[in-house]
Amino acid sequence: MKSRESLVRLKEFQVKDKQRQLKQLQMMMAEFERMTKDLEHQIAFEEKKSGISDPSHFAYPTFAKAARQRADNLQVSVRELKVQQDAAELALEDVQAEFAKASALEERDGLVRLRA
Repeated sequence: MKSRESLVRLKEFQVKDKQRQLKQLQMMMAEFERMTKDLEHQIAFEEKKSGISDPSHFAYPTFAKAARQRADNLQVSVRELKVQQDAAELALEDVQAEFAKASALEERDGLVRLRA
């Protein structure tokens, strides 16, 4: 029953691949959130230094305006990655179920061979 063994190995590889993808998404989200916090601290510093906290004010610091835009873009990216993470979690659950099913079939075939 080589084909079942191959199927089990394939499913195991797919599970590990999906877990790796999920971990990468989580790491990217954490890094983007960390970068956003750093930018928010820099924005607060620039606003305090200039005494202007209204982004629509004509003398609002250019750096703070650019940092605010970057922080907003990072937040959008985090939300998009969250959608991808949800999809990756569902895909992982599916692949894990397929792996469990293939493993059970291989185990059953192994028991049948032992009895014969």
